Amino acid sequence: MLIGALLVAFLLSIFLTPFVGKLAFKLGATDKPNERKVHSKIMPRMGGLAIFLSFFITFLLFTNDFWGQLPLLVGALVIILIGMADDIYELRAAPKFLGQVLAALIIVLWGGLEVEFINLPFFTDTLEFGVLSIPITILWIVGIINAINLIDGLDGLAGGVSTIALVTIATMALIKHDLFVAMVALIVIGSTLGFLKFNFHPAKIFMGDTGALFLGYIIAVLSLLGFKNVTMISLIVPIIILGVPISDTFFAIIRRVVNKQPISAADKSHLHHCLINLGFTHKQTVLLIYALAACFGLAAIIFSFATMWGALILVTGLLLIIEIFVEKIGLVNSNYQPLLKMLNFKNKP
Repeated sequence: MLIGALLVAFLLSIFLTPFVGKLAFKLGATDKPNERKVHSKIMPRMGGLAIFLSFFITFLLFTNDFWGQLPLLVGALVIILIGMADDIYELRAAPKFLGQVLAALIIVLWGGLEVEFINLPFFTDTLEFGVLSIPITILWIVGIINAINLIDGLDGLAGGVSTIALVTIATMALIKHDLFVAMVALIVIGSTLGFLKFNFHPAKIFMGDTGALFLGYIIAVLSLLGFKNVTMISLIVPIIILGVPISDTFFAIIRRVVNKQPISAADKSHLHHCLINLGFTHKQTVLLIYALAACFGLAAIIFSFATMWGALILVTGLLLIIEIFVEKIGLVNSNYQPLLKMLNFKNKP
C-alpha cells in the first residue's frame, strides 16, 4: 500500500504539473529575472499547486481516517492559499507570516499537535514546557516553513532537499512502525519527485511559495508527529534531518547581524549562491547540496541508534564540520573565520 501511494502520487504529479504551469501564466504567477535571480527568462511559478493536488488526491485514495486528519489538511490548504496569493500578488512579509501562524495554530489547537515535554539526558526528570508548549510548537512549524522557503533558490533545490528529508522521516517512521507518518511522507515524496521532472535544471516551472511553504509545513508537522514527547535525543533528530535548510537559515541571520542588515533583508549570499561563486555550476551546486542533505539524513538515522555519549560526540562533530564548512565558503562573509583562524594560529610554529 505504501509503495502504491508513492507511485500514484508520482504519476498524478507528472500529469498535473503541465496544467498548473499553464494556469500560472494565466493567473500572472510568474517569476521575472532580476539581480538576485539565477534564471534569465520569465518562468511560471506556483508549481507547488501540482504537488499539493497530487498529495491531496492520493491521501484521499489511501487514507481510512479522512475526518480525523482534517486539521492536517485544512492547515495545508491555508498554506497553499497563502503561497498562491504570494506567487500571484507578491504579498508583504506580514500577511505571509500571519498565514503561516494560522496554519500552525490549526494543526496545534485543532489537531492537538504539541511538544509538551522532553526527557533530559543524564537526568531522571522531564522538562515540562507547560504554557510554552503551544508557542514552541508553532515556532518550530513556522521556522521550518521559512527554512525550506529560503533554500528555494535554484532549479530543483528545495524539492530535492525536501525529498531527502522526507525519505529520512519515512525511514525512521517505518523503523518505529508509524505507518501513518510513513504513508504521508511517501505520498509527498512521490508528489515532489513527479514535479522535479519539470523542475530540475533547466527548470520548466518553479514551485514558488506555493510549493516551498507546503513542503515546509508538511515536513515540520511530520517531524513532530514522528519524534515528539520522547527524549532530548529524539528532539534533535528532526533538527539533524533538516540540517541543510536550518543551517542556511541560521547563518543567514548571523550574516545579517554581522553585516548590520535587517533580519528580513533579502540577499544573494545563501549556501547555493556561495557555492556558485566558488565556481560550481548550477547543476553541480544542487547535487552537492543534495549530498549534504543526504549526509545529514544518514547522520540522523545513526544518531537515533547511538548511545547518549555517542550521540553527543556525533552532534559535536557535526557542529564543528558545519562551522568549518561555513567559514570555508564564506556563508557569513569573507572575514568570518574564527575557528579557521584559531586552528591556523595553533598550527604556527
